[in-house]
Amino acid sequence: MSAQNVLFDAPGPRARRRHAILTAFGVVLLVATLALVLWKLNAQGQLTAELWSPLVDPEVWTSYVVPGLLNTLKAAAVSIVAAMVFGILFGMGRLSQNAAIRWVSGIIVEFFRAVPVLLMMYFLFQLFAFNNIFAASLNSFMAVVIALTLYNGSVIAELVRSGVYSLPSGQSEAGLSIGLTAPQTMRSIQLPQALTAMLPALVSQVVVILKDSALGAAITYPELLQSMRDMGTAYATVLPAYVLAAAIFIALNFGLSTLAGRVESRLNRRGRGPRKAAPATGVTGAGTVDTPTDGIGGAGVHTGDARR
Repeated sequence: MSAQNVLFDAPGPRARRRHAILTAFGVVLLVATLALVLWKLNAQGQLTAELWSPLVDPEVWTSYVVPGLLNTLKAAAVSIVAAMVFGILFGMGRLSQNAAIRWVSGIIVEFFRAVPVLLMMYFLFQLFAFNNIFAASLNSFMAVVIALTLYNGSVIAELVRSGVYSLPSGQSEAGLSIGLTAPQTMRSIQLPQALTAMLPALVSQVVVILKDSALGAAITYPELLQSMRDMGTAYATVLPAYVLAAAIFIALNFGLSTLAGRVESRLNRRGRGPRKAAPATGVTGAGTVDTPTDGIGGAGVHTGDARR
């Protein structure tokens, strides 16, 4: 039996015919819905050439699109780097042998994962504005970057922890058996493999950071969405402006996903991917090591159990 048919039986002729009919019906329904939307937009004059002509105006791109795009990329780039550092540090902190470090890391991660990003942006912006912590021109930028870093860094910390847990128990046991300490095993053996294994999830979080940077429009940060809103108001082309913003975001996210896929394939070709788990030995107590728990969302250091 093939691996594809382990959970589900292969569809027979009648099932394949039914799937084909349902697929065709779905396509027809989608095309009809799109046609209806376009017809309504055309009836309201939203598809006229005059309305969409500002999108090809060089002044629109130099005054609105390019500055907004650069601000979005700047905030996203700083937030991505800072969130990665935050996530790896606190993810390793939640895996520490030291109970105090596990508790502090767990409290910080769980707190910032629970607070909405927009609420953090509002709070930080007000805090910076009323206390003159940064220059007035930097208040909104710093609020966006710090809020995105704290929230997404906490999510990445959980990804790090789950990535280490997903590794075969033999990885940590091999490091300990050759004389490495638990922290050295974590840094040299487990963490590199965990980062490779959870690369798709990390890419998804990077895409979230890029998209959530648009929330900066709520605190007057001049990112892409805010710039498109200003352009739509200035040229009375609200719909084309938002369509262009959506197209740019889709292109950026697709580019990130494609780049991450190529990086993952290259790492796997070079043998940097995670090792597969070996079958259980069947020996009572084999591969078991005491696992400290922090009491905050899960366990601390996990060296695995060969009997799982």
